[in-house]
Amino acid sequence: MGRKFDFSLEEFYHLYNRGNDKREIFLDTHDYNRFTMLLYLCNTTEPLDIRSYFNEGRTFVELFGIHRKEILTDIGAYCMMPNHFHILCREKTEGGISLFMQKLSTGYSMYFNKKHSRTGSLFEGRFKASHVDNDEYLKYLFSYIHLNPIKIIDNEWKKNNIFDRGNAQKYLSEYKYSSYLDYTSDAKRKEGLILNKDSFPEYFLQPKDFDDFIDDWLSIKKANVR
Repeated sequence: MGRKFDFSLEEFYHLYNRGNDKREIFLDTHDYNRFTMLLYLCNTTEPLDIRSYFNEGRTFVELFGIHRKEILTDIGAYCMMPNHFHILCREKTEGGISLFMQKLSTGYSMYFNKKHSRTGSLFEGRFKASHVDNDEYLKYLFSYIHLNPIKIIDNEWKKNNIFDRGNAQKYLSEYKYSSYLDYTSDAKRKEGLILNKDSFPEYFLQPKDFDDFIDDWLSIKKANVR
């Protein structure tokens, strides 16, 4: 089924997709790192020979030193899960989101199929998207996307009568495959270059603002399960 909207400049969108037949699309650290790098490298209007960058033997950190000119979309948050991913972004150039996602999905699928000796479609059709048309929804997505990894340790955490808030916070602070750490810590990760925070509302001027925001969401959950 086609989307009921077209992507528009300066509008915000939640993008997501999962593995075909709900299969896992990230099987090890290398897979997560490859997708993370592609989030950075594919976000440019320039044609890139991405395979050459990886074949040159550059380290994970060095790949973030590759200069990009004009970018296609502003990314505010992202999260990779074993069988799906989420991206919160803003259309920066005409057709930017569609081109970015085409480059990202194709580049990762080619890598994954070659590495894991498989053929066929990796993702469940074309990527999905929802239009973020109000401030409340936009801010909510920063919690929804960044809290997603809790499902790995407790898939029914939103429904369970027992919820270990401390364990959830500890797990999130150690999870490397999302932009969570780029909001909670003063330490500047190279992965932070994926984000374009200035294009989003100033919800979190300091790391503590984001910490309090996440803590409030976890507190709401804790209160609801008592």
